[in-house]
Amino acid sequence: MSNDILVVAEVFDGKVSDISYEMTGKAKELAGVLGGKVIVAIMGSGISGLAATFASDSTVYVDDPGLAEFNPEAYGKVVEALVAEKAPKVTLFGYTSIGMDLAAWLSAKTGSPCIAFVNDINAAGGAVSASSRVYGGKLAAEVSVGEGSCIMTVLAGAFPADAGRGSTAAEQVASPVDLGSLAIKFVKLIKPAGGDVDITSVDKLVAIGRGIGSEDGIELAQELAEALEAEVAASRPITDAGWLPKTRQVGKSGLSVKPKLYLMMGISGAPEHLEGMKDAELIIAINTDANAPIFDVAHYGATADLYEVAEEMLELLD
Repeated sequence: MSNDILVVAEVFDGKVSDISYEMTGKAKELAGVLGGKVIVAIMGSGISGLAATFASDSTVYVDDPGLAEFNPEAYGKVVEALVAEKAPKVTLFGYTSIGMDLAAWLSAKTGSPCIAFVNDINAAGGAVSASSRVYGGKLAAEVSVGEGSCIMTVLAGAFPADAGRGSTAAEQVASPVDLGSLAIKFVKLIKPAGGDVDITSVDKLVAIGRGIGSEDGIELAQELAEALEAEVAASRPITDAGWLPKTRQVGKSGLSVKPKLYLMMGISGAPEHLEGMKDAELIIAINTDANAPIFDVAHYGATADLYEVAEEMLELLD
């Protein structure tokens, strides 16, 4: 086993996910302490240009038509082979639908422990430890790995992405496994249908979550949005309930937005939602739970009843 850090990067819809750069930046810091190197592994089809965008010590990429779309079996076998070859001390995945699949596969195949929901990583004296946000971010768990190898899935937004961006030359390697004889076959990717408004292009959003209580509360959110010249967005529980269409959903399984104003009402701040709005210029959160993880990222917050705050805001805006 080396003291290297392996970052498994993600590509979706022709772009490298920000979480990949976030992990690379943190990996540079860890490698400096451990005396190892940062290795980035990226898989896909037609990705040579994307592979050269990391500030790593080494980047390897597997470019194969069989990896054009995510297939957990294909990607899992490739990652397993790369880890066996590189023998890293720490292997980092994003805490995403792809990362969760691959990290679980690798942990089961190698026997290395897997730490999920990671929002900080430290190294000292050859040992690695991590801080995880569990139970929806309400509890911080400190996990010490010791001197063995480990696998981690990292929460989006935990580290700055710019530290991981660069222009390191990438080395193409052939797929270490046969991608023509897989039990799992990719069929198709289903994207959400277009909606009445593109929430990714507006400057202001009023986002509602489970704390809204009932579908009746949407009317108040719409009224507030109209007064602010904004649009209404939502977290997944709202769209799962059918109260708003999927085209209004913000988060990992929805849309990523970067408005000038993101006003959140009744949203606790689960990692999946944070990934979709963490780059908003101004984040204001209203939640009755003072321990809600959203207050860790909000620029301004109010521990109050969202209906009372909304009514007060409407009076001021009238």
